[in-house]
Amino acid sequence: MRKLKKITKLKSEIDPYVGSMLENIIEGKEILKLRKGIKLFSQGAETDAIYFIQSGRVKVTIASVQGKEAVLALLGPRDFFGEGCLIGQSLRISTATTIESSTIFEIQKRAMLHALHAQPDLSEKFVASLLAHNIDMEEHIADRLFNHGESRLARILLKLSRYGQHDFLPDAKLSQLSHETLADLVGTTPSRISHFLNKFRRLGLIHSNGNGEIMVRPELLTDMVLRVGDTRRR
Repeated sequence: MRKLKKITKLKSEIDPYVGSMLENIIEGKEILKLRKGIKLFSQGAETDAIYFIQSGRVKVTIASVQGKEAVLALLGPRDFFGEGCLIGQSLRISTATTIESSTIFEIQKRAMLHALHAQPDLSEKFVASLLAHNIDMEEHIADRLFNHGESRLARILLKLSRYGQHDFLPDAKLSQLSHETLADLVGTTPSRISHFLNKFRRLGLIHSNGNGEIMVRPELLTDMVLRVGDTRRR
């Protein structure tokens, strides 16, 4: 078995093109450098800004009246979020929390609306980002409806390994994620997540070090997902 290539951090540089356009926003913008576990906004709070992730990752969750929490998305570099304020949403319908040290652009609603009108290229990039996010959500819903939990977990690990990348890294190390968070994303239980991860380790698809980080081998995981899909179509 070939030796795993250890990578200390996923490349997470801001898209230079989008970055240069956001730099043109002089007033109404703040660059936030946040540690893990910081809430950018909470469910029920007033909406007054939109966010763009320069580096790091953010977890978006929603809670029921009974207090049950579900993970809606894990976002990475080049993702916008909190865009509801631009279309008249008065209150946040979710909570956004950093899950690792992150650098994030906070852009006030009025400043973002002005920038979208003044910079057609930024508007085009922003719309493309929203469309990609919508497609991703549709794929996630379809995945939960039609695919086995094992396959859903593999797809989520593949997605996470691509944050900040145009292509897969040969081997990508993910920051520590709890089994509970992965279970919410996959739509199963933490015990099933543990079972699937142990199976992936035995197959050499992933490797874990002592502090809980997961080293993903994207090419091998992709092969497994494609084989499962081909088998079910027959």
